Amino acid sequence: MTDVPPLFILRHGQTEWNLQGRLQGRFDSPLTDLGRAQAETQRNILRQQNLHGFHAVSSPQGRAMATARIALKDVRAPIAEDRALAEIGLGEWAGKHRAELVAEYGLRDGFDLYDHAPGGEGFAGLRQRVTAFLRRLDAPTVIVTHGMTSRMLRLVLTDRPTAAIREIDGGQGVVFRVENGRQHRLSLRG
Repeated sequence: MTDVPPLFILRHGQTEWNLQGRLQGRFDSPLTDLGRAQAETQRNILRQQNLHGFHAVSSPQGRAMATARIALKDVRAPIAEDRALAEIGLGEWAGKHRAELVAEYGLRDGFDLYDHAPGGEGFAGLRQRVTAFLRRLDAPTVIVTHGMTSRMLRLVLTDRPTAAIREIDGGQGVVFRVENGRQHRLSLRG
C-alpha cells in the first residue's frame, strides 16, 4: 500500500502482563519501569526525526496511551485516539498465560494463539480493520499501538501476506518508519 502518507509506528512499552507471559488483547495492564524506559527511548528516537506536519494517533487502550504520553511528549500535535489501533481481540483467551495455552492446545507458537482464540478477532479481521484505518489517513502520522496490530499495519503497508506475521520485525522500545511501501527500523544515533 504505497498511497499512504509517511508513518512512524510504535508499539507500547513492556507491561506487567507482558512480563508474566499473559495475553492482553483488549484487557489492559500497566507499564513496567522497563516499559516506561522503552517509551523514553522511542521519544529520543523521534526527537531525531523531522515531525513537522505529523499528526499523532494512539490506540485508546491504557498501555498504548501511557506510552504515547511519554514517547510523544515533544510532538506538538494533540494525541488522537482511534479504536482501529486497539490490539487484536483474543476472545476467551484474553488474560490467560501464553505458554499454557500453546501447550494445552498443541499450537505451534504464540502467534497461533492470536488467530485461533475462541471468540477472537483473528488475523483476517485484524487485517481488514487496519486496512480501513490506513485508507482514512490523509496526513503524515505517528501511530502508537500494540504488538500484533503494529505487525499487521506494517504487513499491509509493505504489501506482504498475513502469513509473514512471524517474519516481520517487532519489539518494544522501537520505532518503525514506513513510507512508499518500505519499512525502516530506527535507532538512536550516537
